[in-house]
Amino acid sequence: MKVMHYSEIESKKFEADGVKGVTGRVVIGEADGAENFCMRIFKLEAGGFSPRHSHEWEHEIFVHSGNGEVFRDGGWTPVTAGNIIFIPGNEEHQIRNNGSDTFVFVCLIPSGAPEL
Repeated sequence: MKVMHYSEIESKKFEADGVKGVTGRVVIGEADGAENFCMRIFKLEAGGFSPRHSHEWEHEIFVHSGNGEVFRDGGWTPVTAGNIIFIPGNEEHQIRNNGSDTFVFVCLIPSGAPEL
């Protein structure tokens, strides 16, 4: 069993073409013996965004805090704290922070997918 505050887990900052102001943490994953899922927590700084991409695995997302938008079906849908997002496999998606506060979300993916 693992019980700890997520902020104690090492984070990785992403800065490259197509991504800005994103920090991610694998809070439960393969290293913990998780056989079915990987749980990650991402923070997007104000104006930050994930890359627009698609892949074969799905995402289950819970928005913890802040205001943002998710790219889906060729357009942007607003999301805020308490919203859930299901992204099926092979669907193009992107998440961006359009607010002034940090945008934080929890993201689950199946085991076997790249954890970060």
